[in-house]
Amino acid sequence: MMRRLKRWFIPFVLGGALGTAGGFAAGLFVFPILFPPPAANEQLADVATQTVIGRGTFIHANPSDPIHFGEGAATIYRSADGLVTVRLESDFKVGPGPKLHVYLVDHAAVRTAADVTDSTWVDLGQLRAFEGSQNYVLPLDVNLDGFKSIVIWCKTFGVLISPARIEATNA
Repeated sequence: MMRRLKRWFIPFVLGGALGTAGGFAAGLFVFPILFPPPAANEQLADVATQTVIGRGTFIHANPSDPIHFGEGAATIYRSADGLVTVRLESDFKVGPGPKLHVYLVDHAAVRTAADVTDSTWVDLGQLRAFEGSQNYVLPLDVNLDGFKSIVIWCKTFGVLISPARIEATNA
């Protein structure tokens, strides 16, 4: 009787542990898709005092990857007091995922994750929604000069979601 119990107990415990771990991992992928945050609709404060200093358009960096995509415009503003804001415009949209962040990257033609990890980058914060307008203020100690791209990055898995090359405006 005890021998038969031992023979079933170890596979039962091992199966339960593996099933729990697998379910948790699957939840990391499925939860943001089933329960996405609402679309953002942030306004830009004091629009009249803002100067556009750069623009970009998010692209699908790897068209063969149907999950990691992005589209829409980004605008970079400088206020009269020198504060710089990266704004993802109302047409912005990315595929859902866990812990997506907005990065500034010094690489101009980001197409792979290595383009980000092998570059200098600044994390502006976690993406607030998978679509809609959102504002990200640069920390005061960060100089925008030298940064060539805005990137949506998955911190959990180190995956490039969507890059936007920054084109400076004549402001």
